[in-house]
Amino acid sequence: MSNREIYKEALKLLPGGVNSPVRAFKAVDCQPIVLVKGKGCRVWDADGNEYIDFLASWGPLILGHSSPVVIEAVKKAVERGLSFGLTNPYEVQLASLVVDMIPSVEVVRFVNSGTEATMSAIRLARGITRRKYVLKFEGCYHGHYDSLLVSAGSGVATFGIPGTPGIPEEIANLTIVVPFNSEEAVRSAFEKYGNDIACVIVEPVAGNMGVVPPKEGFLSFLRDITKNHGSLLIFDEVITGFRLSEGGAQELFGIDPDITCLGKILGGGMPVGAYGGRREIMSQIAPEGPVYQAGTLSGNPVAMAAGVATLQQLKDQNPYRELETNTKTLSESIATLLSDKGIAHRINYVGSMMTVFFTEKKVEDFESAKSSDTKLFAKFFKALLKEGVLIPPSQFEAWFVSTAHKKEDISQALERIEKAIRDL
Repeated sequence: MSNREIYKEALKLLPGGVNSPVRAFKAVDCQPIVLVKGKGCRVWDADGNEYIDFLASWGPLILGHSSPVVIEAVKKAVERGLSFGLTNPYEVQLASLVVDMIPSVEVVRFVNSGTEATMSAIRLARGITRRKYVLKFEGCYHGHYDSLLVSAGSGVATFGIPGTPGIPEEIANLTIVVPFNSEEAVRSAFEKYGNDIACVIVEPVAGNMGVVPPKEGFLSFLRDITKNHGSLLIFDEVITGFRLSEGGAQELFGIDPDITCLGKILGGGMPVGAYGGRREIMSQIAPEGPVYQAGTLSGNPVAMAAGVATLQQLKDQNPYRELETNTKTLSESIATLLSDKGIAHRINYVGSMMTVFFTEKKVEDFESAKSSDTKLFAKFFKALLKEGVLIPPSQFEAWFVSTAHKKEDISQALERIEKAIRDL
């Protein structure tokens, strides 16, 4: 069956034909593709078209598609059983790697998604502090948990959907939203609500309004102000964890949050999330403490095995310098091509994450990210797709470079991108 035939059938059976909104390609005004195979840094659709892939399953595939070490680990785990519902050795192995790699994590709890991780972290913070308010940043997406789906980025930003349909006003009102990178706004919020703020949750490098790095000193400021007011600092490293360095963004910037949320790379392509922190914090979770959280498939042996193989490979290879070099080459080369064409743009990148914004403004928060020309982005996306380059079908998402992107792949991608830009 072709892309069109499969999607036509999907429309009868799935809301919008998809199981996650951005996959419908509505923001780029074109027919979605259906992927049937991935190998290395390339994917193939149902029509047989090949693409150099910078979507990377929205970030998890830092080793590329069908990494031999991950596939082999999964095969071995599958042969032993798909699920047990009780503790298995892979959980302990993956926990040991997480604690070894993430500076601030002494104890970790596995869940099945990034949304579960942030939801559970918020509950834990409220349980420990006995406070009700959560402070988050405009444009930062932390999953579809009620308290956090307020002024979110990602698909919510793409479609311009209000942050709270289906969410009671009473719940939405417990979330304080301020601009990303604004110390003044955070300070004002703490002056007004400080004694009732349970936590601040932040993407240390925003990835769901497009890539937006923190201003110098901003994360340190958050660390200080939360300590001073008895609030907890939560780093949502679902995207940045194990991507920007072995220890994620917190290692890169030298900041220890109270709670860290993880996902994506942690599962090596399988559905996995986690939250962790110091022992005294995590000991408040059942069965040790009073804050309840559970999951039938949490710690699934197949998913854990994929995570172990992925993290061990990252530890052994330490690919982060090469990843950043390739991302820098890609970013600077695209910038040159767009400049030569006379197209206004900004390209933000940190490590192996990047976003092309079509705006003259410096992009440092959600307001400036929204100044990007989304109609031009849609044309850019379609031109790239036609030439065989796959990027996220949304202006407000990150591109990802993997260890499977070798120099020759970057060069070939840039040749295709040059053709696409020529046709804009």
